[in-house]
Amino acid sequence: MEQNKQQSTGRWKLFAVIAVCAAPVIASYLTYYVIKPEGRTNYGALIDPRAYPIPALGTTLLDGKPVALDAYKGKWVLLQVNDADCRDACKKKLVEMRQLRLMQGKEMDRIERVWLITDEKPLETIVMREYDGTHMLRAKPDAVRAWLPAEPGTTAADHLYMIDPLGNLMMRFPKDADPNKVKKDIAKLLKASRIG
Repeated sequence: MEQNKQQSTGRWKLFAVIAVCAAPVIASYLTYYVIKPEGRTNYGALIDPRAYPIPALGTTLLDGKPVALDAYKGKWVLLQVNDADCRDACKKKLVEMRQLRLMQGKEMDRIERVWLITDEKPLETIVMREYDGTHMLRAKPDAVRAWLPAEPGTTAADHLYMIDPLGNLMMRFPKDADPNKVKKDIAKLLKASRIG
């Protein structure tokens, strides 16, 4: 009887040891296959760059002189789209682009800022002066719409985009993006990239 009791206690101890050893393995399987954590650490939506090279957008400088958007190849390009009637949301994005570039410190010279203007209306002189350093290009609105992917329920004018130094669209930031999170994404891109 005493021997049966010892065998029973020994079995329970063995099961306890097996359970303790197996618990991490079981927990990892449950976490990976049931809970499915996201491995993504970026804030902006990554876009397959091969699917979105810069197309012919019919871009011109404000004076009408033709210039292709891929003239900025070799640099990272922060891009925004809007018509010439730049209201509060448009101005906010222009300020954010300027600040995001400045926040990169010694890496800021690797970034260009481009505003694609999707109509022929004249720009206010004060807007041109206030956002000096932003390349302002007129582009064909249909070509821009066909090229830039937007989140459902939004338009390209609601987002900031990032173009890589090879001239491919590669990231879209959400509407009303958090500048601190965008800054971190840009810093990661610049750190990871040997080009631009």
